[in-house]
Amino acid sequence: MLKVVIAGGFGVGKTTAVGAVSDITPLSTEEYLTEASTDVDSLEGVEAKKTTTVAFDFGRLGLPDAPVPLELYLFGTPGQDRFVDLWYDLSRGAVGAVVLVDTRRLESSFTAVSFFEDIGMPFVVALNEFDGAHRYHPDQVRTALELPASVPVIACDARNPNHVAGVLLALVGHAMKGVSASPLRPTSATNLQDA
Repeated sequence: MLKVVIAGGFGVGKTTAVGAVSDITPLSTEEYLTEASTDVDSLEGVEAKKTTTVAFDFGRLGLPDAPVPLELYLFGTPGQDRFVDLWYDLSRGAVGAVVLVDTRRLESSFTAVSFFEDIGMPFVVALNEFDGAHRYHPDQVRTALELPASVPVIACDARNPNHVAGVLLALVGHAMKGVSASPLRPTSATNLQDA
């Protein structure tokens, strides 16, 4: 069983991705956008958006036929920067994160990328290919986001369960590579108590 965080900016498709791949009816904390939020939630580029995640989304994906059978617990973050403090709680104990990106509004991805770099959590970048949006080569997005070559950048459609599952498997593989590349360090008794 592995915990995975799905993060990204406002309206990039996190709730859609969790819902597309979840084996269970996902838990969603979607609420309607109101007039009161217009000063803090810019709808530029997502004018048709009517709801937003206010706590988190939760889903589960079982992969019994994977080379190593897996059960992934998916936690989708709210996208607005004002909820970043909640991301710390949602990330605790996670193997890694998917940063979902809307290339039409690339600037909305910087907060999520910086967050996972800052906390040292392995992550992959998934380019959500919205209908009618220009398709950028992953290397172009890597350059724009100033990502190191070690961070996988993958094109996907957040509505497609196979695409989302592929991104999640890429994340698990990326995270496991990082673990196997890390030298083993003895764990002190203090660290065990803190865990």
